[in-house]
Amino acid sequence: MEAEIEETAKGLLANLERLEFETLLSGPYDQGPAIVTINAGAGGTESCDWASMLLRMYTRWAQLRGFSFEIIDESPGDVTGYRSVMGIVEGRYAYGYLMAERGVHRLVRISPFDAAGKRHTSFAMVDVIPEVTDGEVNIKSEELRIDTYRASGAGGQHVNKTDSAVRITHIPTGIVVTCQNERSQLKNRSTAMKVLESRLADLERDKTETKLKQLRGEVPPAEWGHQIRSYVLHPYSMVKDHRTNYETGNTSAILDGELDPFMEAYLRMTPGERKE
Repeated sequence: MEAEIEETAKGLLANLERLEFETLLSGPYDQGPAIVTINAGAGGTESCDWASMLLRMYTRWAQLRGFSFEIIDESPGDVTGYRSVMGIVEGRYAYGYLMAERGVHRLVRISPFDAAGKRHTSFAMVDVIPEVTDGEVNIKSEELRIDTYRASGAGGQHVNKTDSAVRITHIPTGIVVTCQNERSQLKNRSTAMKVLESRLADLERDKTETKLKQLRGEVPPAEWGHQIRSYVLHPYSMVKDHRTNYETGNTSAILDGELDPFMEAYLRMTPGERKE
């Protein structure tokens, strides 16, 4: 009975800690879906491969939590991986957790594409925005340019033989959104509009936050960004978050989606402590 009580107590404590943590995720979008975009940085094939590794990492993370991860647009690399790839993650607190991943991710490893076996450093940018509800952003039809074209990614013969892919350009801001995952042009257009609305809403939030920082005398960095996290596979194994200093030597577990400790360490920081 003592062992049973101890086991029950551990379970209750774990649930309590989870519920306590979820009180931190009280933002207006934290409980909703997230739109994740991964862009390869400078470095050609190396960075494209790193982007595909990050995609797998977030896909595995979603699977571990029982979330769905649907790729809606992709631009393959010339040799392997992706120049860019976008997906929607759906599940309770998807955006609340994934917002911790926004920034530049750095990989150090022995390149599998280098015959000399040299060490390479690769970068990829991860962008995460919340999916907004329909009607939250007012977009006028005359502000849009909509083009259709033949899909270039995976999807079967039908996708690649019809002009089902959709590209929507928001003329006032220059924001371009593409979607090519569905066979139906109408479905791709609907998804692209959803992403465009989310990007415009995020743009407005960024403008407000920038004004507040300028009023406080804080000027956000203008460069592409310094890394938020480093993944070192050689000459030693270490993943370190440079915002929280949380680190682990179990790189294989992290790349296999066990990201919660990193996310929670960042989200437990006060907004004033966080560095994007």
